Amino acid sequence: MKLLTFFGGALVLCLGAAWGQTAPAALTFEVASVKAAGPLDPQKIMSGQMRIGKKVDKARVEYLSMSLDALIMDAYKIKSFQLVGPDWITGMSAPRFDIQAKMPEGATEEQVPEMMQALLAERFGLKFHKDTKEHNIYALVVAKTGLKMKPADALPEGPEDPNQPAIKMSGNMQDGKGITVNAGKNGTTKVNMSQDMKSIRMEFSKMPMGGLVEMLTRMVDRPVLDMTELKGDYQIALDLPMSAMMAMSGVMGGGAPQDGHKMPEASDPGTSIFESVQKLGLKLDPRKGPMETIVVDHLEKTPTEN
Repeated sequence: MKLLTFFGGALVLCLGAAWGQTAPAALTFEVASVKAAGPLDPQKIMSGQMRIGKKVDKARVEYLSMSLDALIMDAYKIKSFQLVGPDWITGMSAPRFDIQAKMPEGATEEQVPEMMQALLAERFGLKFHKDTKEHNIYALVVAKTGLKMKPADALPEGPEDPNQPAIKMSGNMQDGKGITVNAGKNGTTKVNMSQDMKSIRMEFSKMPMGGLVEMLTRMVDRPVLDMTELKGDYQIALDLPMSAMMAMSGVMGGGAPQDGHKMPEASDPGTSIFESVQKLGLKLDPRKGPMETIVVDHLEKTPTEN
């Protein structure tokens, strides 16, 4: 059960986005219900009884079992390493919420983050300031040997079944077949463990560069920035050390590791994270660069009443 809980938590943490607008929100949800969702339950996720993530259907928006750090990142279109906040807003034990909201007439899906900004300020009392500092980063670039990834296969078009979970997990590590995560239009992820339990293989059927840099940031010692100029989605396979998965499950904001897990550095040529990235025809290049962040000044653990 401990192994299942670890992998369920680690997989759920694989998400990412780009920096966006920070102007005061001009739009608000017409109606919004915010309820506590309870902690993540990997067994319920695998059986389809627990849904996680964001869904926009016409004028209706749902955020299911999402933590406050995930909501802030979605609202302001930032990555985990661009958010500085209290430890309690992230991780497996972080408070999670189910939010159901109705958009005003004429609003579009692109305006949902703007409306979430207003909800976070009104219901959770979010206050923050922006900061820009020089940071050590890894630039993800195309290697001189050329790109070795294949574009993702096109998925069949059609309406989503509202009764199906947003993310569904099946399988287990003990049968040798691994875990399969089906994320609908976002493709599938297959995860398997080596026999010596020292490494993990992750195969993604559909992943954009933004998703890759977000995941890699959680595994290494500094933020990863996409400088590949690659568009679209790709089939990606990564062979990773178990220590990287353990670090990913315990970091806050892609920064310092927790629980004593050592984060790999680019100067370590034997680190399989960097070797695995090289097999994709990519490279993690250590550099320095300015980084914009949102620094949380105030945030309530409990939202105001509906």
